[in-house]
Amino acid sequence: MSPATGSDPLTPVGLARLIGGHVCLHACMAGLRLAAPLMALREGFSALAVGMLLSLFALTQVILALPAGRYADRHGYRRSMGFCVWASVGGAGLAAAFPVFPVLCLSALLTGGATGVAAITLQRYVGRSAQNTTELRKFFSWLSIGPAVANFVGPMAAGLLIDYGGFRLTFFCLALLPLATWLWVRRTQELPPVVQQAGVTRGRAWDLFREPLMRRLMLVNWLLSSCWDVHTLVVPVLGHERGFSASVIGALLAAFALAATLVRVALPLLAARASERAVVTSAMVGTATLFAVYPLMTTPLAMGACSVLLGLALGSVQPMIMSTLHQITPEARHGEALGLRMMSINASSVMMPMLFGSVGAVVGVSVVFWTVGLAVGAGARAAWGLKLT
Repeated sequence: MSPATGSDPLTPVGLARLIGGHVCLHACMAGLRLAAPLMALREGFSALAVGMLLSLFALTQVILALPAGRYADRHGYRRSMGFCVWASVGGAGLAAAFPVFPVLCLSALLTGGATGVAAITLQRYVGRSAQNTTELRKFFSWLSIGPAVANFVGPMAAGLLIDYGGFRLTFFCLALLPLATWLWVRRTQELPPVVQQAGVTRGRAWDLFREPLMRRLMLVNWLLSSCWDVHTLVVPVLGHERGFSASVIGALLAAFALAATLVRVALPLLAARASERAVVTSAMVGTATLFAVYPLMTTPLAMGACSVLLGLALGSVQPMIMSTLHQITPEARHGEALGLRMMSINASSVMMPMLFGSVGAVVGVSVVFWTVGLAVGAGARAAWGLKLT
């Protein structure tokens, strides 16, 4: 791979600012994703309704992913991030002003869409800034720490605020977080645009699936993404059924996110030694094993231990997925490829929570864990086939 033509290397300070901005934006959505379902459950809504609410966090990401990727390819980083900041503030602000179920659904659409578009924009920027393959792995390893930190800060803060200040105060505080994002990223220097070769047509986004490695990568990414959806949905439902407080449920999700953060801190040190396919395959085998035993845990401490181990397994995956994606797609279509990836996994995230909620309501959430665990275990063979030349 080659860096963006005419661009300066991305400095550690510059990368830290990008990560800090992404943490604030993502934490708003992560906190709302805990608070909104808990409010719905306390108001008497069913697990199916909660699954539908959670699916809305991914719906706008499905709709906007490809247009957002193309927009980023044309207009760069800062303009896209500006739109994301205000959509996220508006979504959480509406929940604070009108904390009722229909408005929570709208808030999920706005904050989920903003977070997805911001992720595509940031991933494209960082991927183009890398100078070589090793740096690409390191950058994405550091970059992936942002969502992990956000998934710790957001749910933990939301759980504490709910217990001690109520839902309205929680939504208001979450709405303030994206404002800090702009303070972090407003001085980011744009990269030069990619020059399209004369006589080369851009083609359709779906043409990217003609590459066998792309199809295999999307399958693996979809399976692992489903594991995050299961954990996000099932843990609050299990905690509610077992009488855990909002703080305890938030701590379980935060423990998962903290473990994902810690493993991603270690990944840059292994970037020159560990191959993408070895890391991803190991993570899938470990995840399948943990999904088999998680529903059998009945105490907060036992569930917390499973959350930590699951966070270690799943947290190691995204940097390797992103590194592989950038190596198998043309530079001029990085944003489009990232949008296609996000659209495919979030289309699943729209449907899966509703499916998981329906199945959980009928046969219990344990069956959801075991079914997805079997699928992930079977998909480990596809992950081992992600061999780059």
